[in-house]
Amino acid sequence: MSIARKTALVGVGSTPYYKRGKSLPQTMNELVCKAILAAVDDAGLLVGDIDGFAYYSGGFDTPYLMETLGIPELRFSATVTATGGGSAGAVQMAAMAVASGVAKTVVVVGGNQQAALRFGAFTSGYAPSAEGAFFAASGLVGPGHMFALLARRHMHVYGTKREHFAEIAMAMRAHAIGNPNAVMQKPLTLDDYFAAPLIADPLCLYDFCLETDGAIAVVVTSAARARDLKQVPVVIHAAMQGGERGWGRSLYWMNMPEEHFLTSGHRFVARELYRMAGLTPADIDTAQLYDHFTPMVIAQLEDYGFCRPGEGGEYVASGAIRYEGGSLPVNTDGGQLSCGYIWGMTHIREAMEQIRGTAFRQVQNVNFALATGGPSNLPLSAVILGK
Repeated sequence: MSIARKTALVGVGSTPYYKRGKSLPQTMNELVCKAILAAVDDAGLLVGDIDGFAYYSGGFDTPYLMETLGIPELRFSATVTATGGGSAGAVQMAAMAVASGVAKTVVVVGGNQQAALRFGAFTSGYAPSAEGAFFAASGLVGPGHMFALLARRHMHVYGTKREHFAEIAMAMRAHAIGNPNAVMQKPLTLDDYFAAPLIADPLCLYDFCLETDGAIAVVVTSAARARDLKQVPVVIHAAMQGGERGWGRSLYWMNMPEEHFLTSGHRFVARELYRMAGLTPADIDTAQLYDHFTPMVIAQLEDYGFCRPGEGGEYVASGAIRYEGGSLPVNTDGGQLSCGYIWGMTHIREAMEQIRGTAFRQVQNVNFALATGGPSNLPLSAVILGK
């Protein structure tokens, strides 16, 4: 059974985006509950209408949320087996629950609180293992070190330059400036970029996403019911999660064939997503691409067919991803590089607001918006939202 166009996003709620640790003394559960309450209110629904939860990156405590929020009964609760790669996949899971009749009103929620745990160094805490020996001995202690290897290989094979990575960082910063939700408000120049310290050659400070705290929730219900609710429905035209074995555990297993090493791992997801939606890359008006590291924006542009493999660097250099004058505005809120990093949920929120016509930097005549989760360990995910 296809879920295409059978469900819709009808509410979105968010806490502010805080710099790492600045959300204290609030707890993670408090942030999540605030986002859920805001999303339900935005939809014109009551908390008691919630009968399902969809999570990713470990999930949250469903009974705690029911007890705290006063949800009387639950029909669905599940978690996608992914980290940031599962953000759009959680939307797919919610849509599947609603389309199948299992639940009527499913909340998808994601959140970060990095006061104690910094995601950028979490691999340094892995227990010793045979697999880990391949990278731990080389000083690869965080995701940025891993993806720096892929970036360098892309540069070697295709001639991609650090100037191309810089253009992504500068474009995201330009999109963030003036956005009241964005953490970063200071302009970023090419000189600033090249003056920044290298963290994992060839990646410097501005190639890395932000470390922020916060929570975002969205509400999924049937497309038919959505027409009678408070907000303009944002239809889920397609949602997909999965990937190819060759991508596997991403760079954390050091056994990736070159055909996958030069991608973002999204080729399979992209193919199936377009097939479900009955659309092509030319139909997408704006793309909210998971930007934990700048090179992965280039790789996703290639995987989703906006340019040919190896041409992503020149594509961004042309100004194509810019809000001003670009043919495909990317991460119009500033993305995870300059707006806020809530493990992929910022992209769902921004795509939703673009379709509603309420985004801070609203793209004109938007019919379809793409939002992606990952690249990370499988499963990866993506969703196409539209009117």
